[in-house]
Amino acid sequence: MSANERTDVVVVGLGPGGEYVAGTLAEAGLGVVGIESELVGGECPYWGCVPSKMMIRAGNLLAEVGRASALAGEAVATPDWARVAGRIRDEATDDWNDKVAADRFTAKGGRLVLGTGRLAGPRRVTIGDRTFEARRGVVPATGTRPRIPPVPGDTVRLDPAAGVVPTDRRMQAGEGLWAVGDMTGRVAFTHVSMYQAEIAVREILGQPGPAADYRALPRVTFTDLEIGAVGLTERQAREKALRLRTSVVTVAASTRGWIHGPGNEGFIKLLEDADRGVLIGATSAGPMGGGVPYGLNVAVHAEVSVDRLRHMIYTYPTFHRTIEAALGALR
Repeated sequence: MSANERTDVVVVGLGPGGEYVAGTLAEAGLGVVGIESELVGGECPYWGCVPSKMMIRAGNLLAEVGRASALAGEAVATPDWARVAGRIRDEATDDWNDKVAADRFTAKGGRLVLGTGRLAGPRRVTIGDRTFEARRGVVPATGTRPRIPPVPGDTVRLDPAAGVVPTDRRMQAGEGLWAVGDMTGRVAFTHVSMYQAEIAVREILGQPGPAADYRALPRVTFTDLEIGAVGLTERQAREKALRLRTSVVTVAASTRGWIHGPGNEGFIKLLEDADRGVLIGATSAGPMGGGVPYGLNVAVHAEVSVDRLRHMIYTYPTFHRTIEAALGALR
């Protein structure tokens, strides 16, 4: 076996979070080895987030054509899966070729190694007959298949039978070991892995910054209608025995909802912690339901008072303005 190869950081898994950690640290001048067993970029751009949203975009267009007769005259669309598949193949995935992503990483100074990495002890990763020793540390970002790398539990003090890798709020899982993404057991969202990746990068580089805070976790279900949410659900809040004020206002009752016509089903739901006077959760369902909660994300994250939110100016006529009515309806 050849002598161990030394570097500053080894990142195992180059999905969205791992790719961000590896690329950012390489740009900062560290020696970085990125290990990937499939495609650089991971599931999101090749099989998950991006291809699925292209399919949903096509379906939404067809649904809108079906609503046209009530507002604009007769319209006919013939579904053609070949066009959707072609866009996914040519625009989203380069026919499932990761050369662009791989070149982007190596252009930043990173070293890409293809294969399956295995933690072999503190700051050590093996891949085949090669062993990499990381001076600063190792960042597993392998997603949830497997949920954690297959490691002997005593080498890095992780439980190989566990479903997740527990971390502290600085994403540290052990001495010289940080974990990001699905494997941390938070939620399997690309934006969460990127958020965690930024924290891990700061920690490795010794830069200041806040620890992980998931109180204002945003998420979107890309259905027709879209459903966006942030923070706690009502059930979660009641399980915490919080004293709540809630409201639900329909999108159709708003001016923009009335203008929109067919397809305007949906609602805005708000949860207020009545003792503190701040929003702790919100849900938006309807047209553009995934985009409407942006301001609510800020409100929950920054703990902006409900009284102050009530005195904002809300653009007319927008779906977003329905939030003003929901604030006024809190009871």
